[in-house]
Amino acid sequence: MSPILFYGVPEGCSFGSIVALEWSGLPYRLCRVEMPEVVSTDEYKQINTVGETPSLLLEDGRTISESMAILNHIGACAIGSGLGFAQGSEDFDRQNQMLAFLNTSFFAAFGPLWYALEHPLEPQQKQALTAYGTAAVEKAHHTLEHLLAGREWLLGNGPSLADAYFVGIARWNDFHKVVERRQFPGLHRLYERMQQEPAVRFAHAIEHRQDAKSSGGFLGEVDLAEALGLLKQAA
Repeated sequence: MSPILFYGVPEGCSFGSIVALEWSGLPYRLCRVEMPEVVSTDEYKQINTVGETPSLLLEDGRTISESMAILNHIGACAIGSGLGFAQGSEDFDRQNQMLAFLNTSFFAAFGPLWYALEHPLEPQQKQALTAYGTAAVEKAHHTLEHLLAGREWLLGNGPSLADAYFVGIARWNDFHKVVERRQFPGLHRLYERMQQEPAVRFAHAIEHRQDAKSSGGFLGEVDLAEALGLLKQAA
């Protein structure tokens, strides 16, 4: 059994894990999880007990959840490709630090905006959450532009796991229309460059159920029922 990545749609943060898998060249399959309809079901919670995506089902039947854990697993399996680094090395620490910022600050900044959009709220509550989220997103962009420090990539040495995760989150600004990304020239260049990456184009096509051409080790999609059957076989 090849690993299966459970990815959430629409606009899931699992987008970055798809990009990373494509870059890694590792064999993998995908399982589409509709949000919120499927992700909160008892069936999916056999894969992820908290009902979130992404999740990665490994060959031995173990599952990994949380983007940072999945990305670090992919990196550890693809050190030879230059995508991952040996734990304890300077490059590993730099990448882990950048991933942590993206996860705890960049990702979290959009949380109030998603909540205001997806939940029934009083007008004042919605306005307050939107204002708070807008300020957080603006601050996160300013900080990330500073961390980029004029480099072409987040780590400076070419595409990394951090860039893969970044592009999946950064596109949320196109949905919520919080900041004009051109105000942040480094981030704007990085985002536009990433749109030309075959792995990013593949991930977009997968999410929109369009003809998707893999440049990596993609072996096809499975549905949730088939994935659960494979999980039982591996147990």
